Amino acid sequence: MKEYAKFVTVYILTKLSKLILKKYKPKIVVVTGSVGKTSTKDAIYTAISPFAHVRKSEKSYNSEIGIPLTILGAPNGWSNPSVWLANILGGISLVLFKHKYPEWLVLEVGVGKPGDMKKIASWLRSDVVVITHFGTVPVHIEFFASKSEIVKEKKQLINTLKKDGLLLLHSEDKDVHDLKHEFGHLNVRTYGFGDVADIKGTMPQIIYEMGARGKDVPVGMSFRVDISGNSVPINITGGLGMGHLSGPLAGIALVVDQKWNIVEASKAFEEFVLPQARMRLVEGREGSTIIDDTYNSSPAALRASIDMLGSVETKGRKIAVLGDMLELGKHTEEEHLEAGRRVSKVASILYTVGPRAEFIAKGAIEAGLSEDRVVVFRSLKDAIETIRDIIGDTDVILVKGSQSMRMERLVEAIMAHPENKANLLCRQEEEWLKRV
Repeated sequence: MKEYAKFVTVYILTKLSKLILKKYKPKIVVVTGSVGKTSTKDAIYTAISPFAHVRKSEKSYNSEIGIPLTILGAPNGWSNPSVWLANILGGISLVLFKHKYPEWLVLEVGVGKPGDMKKIASWLRSDVVVITHFGTVPVHIEFFASKSEIVKEKKQLINTLKKDGLLLLHSEDKDVHDLKHEFGHLNVRTYGFGDVADIKGTMPQIIYEMGARGKDVPVGMSFRVDISGNSVPINITGGLGMGHLSGPLAGIALVVDQKWNIVEASKAFEEFVLPQARMRLVEGREGSTIIDDTYNSSPAALRASIDMLGSVETKGRKIAVLGDMLELGKHTEEEHLEAGRRVSKVASILYTVGPRAEFIAKGAIEAGLSEDRVVVFRSLKDAIETIRDIIGDTDVILVKGSQSMRMERLVEAIMAHPENKANLLCRQEEEWLKRV
């Protein structure tokens, strides 16, 4: 009965979404990929906000039900029937009466299993399609025969593009960049930090400031955008990672296509609030700095996180706390071993959480990280009790794991101001907090 109720609700919300889009005719940007969807969606929203009334998907509303919710401007009702009824009535009101509606919608589109994209692509029509990054072993690959099947699934979104629409491709991912040739008949632009990119980022670097204890601490990143001989600086505070920079590049690419002012767009990023738990910087206990990347984990994202940990300058230790990566199927053991080999080159101490992450520990030790610097935990509770007591001044702690590992609970335990957790951490909604 529960599944039937969900089916009926999705059906009604989708029907209402079609009618709303037909009535208000907003410009639609859709963002997909295996890594960086949410940060890119948020960055595009920031870039075009100075020029238009725009709405974006909240958090990661990227499913067959999340996308209609964004179109309606409605909240997730979870298991509350009254909220879903209110959402439906709100959608009917939008259809029947004249409301102020956004000129642009920025929608994140994800897939979890074969056929998901086809459902969305069957009714959505877009003005801009953005494809971020697939990675070597994408998330959810357990449910697909191969990586090529995931690429095939996600590129179906391009079929939603209107005749005069724009296709934006992340040039640093070969599989994404190669779509430029397959869809060369469309208006295609590429963005990235390589020479092949049409919209090119240069000079990425970490920004440091003096911390409360008088030591330099990382606070964000900066880079420049090079366009037709001009160079525009962009500063992003509150997080680390190249993923936070490629999103603004995609946003600037859209600004260029629309012939809006790129300087004004770049200044908008001064107020850019990074998505929670995606390489966000959180002040830790005892003068430490936490890199909170607990929203989810996949091989490509984990590699990027480890590399960024290696790039941070600190007088303290670099501590990696890594949980299981899920939904990798036959790739599970090797990808965890590879993560271990990689982290062995940058971490002073490695803690792993979960049975799959034991392969991270094994890979790190085999690659040369001393056994006395590797600690394996089966449960998150045991990890929290130990790690909370070993943090020191200027330590930098990377925390990452797949969603169901609930690694944000560790961040809560070691952050300096847990009273701010609702604003800083992921999965703080009541429905999530109820779960074990």
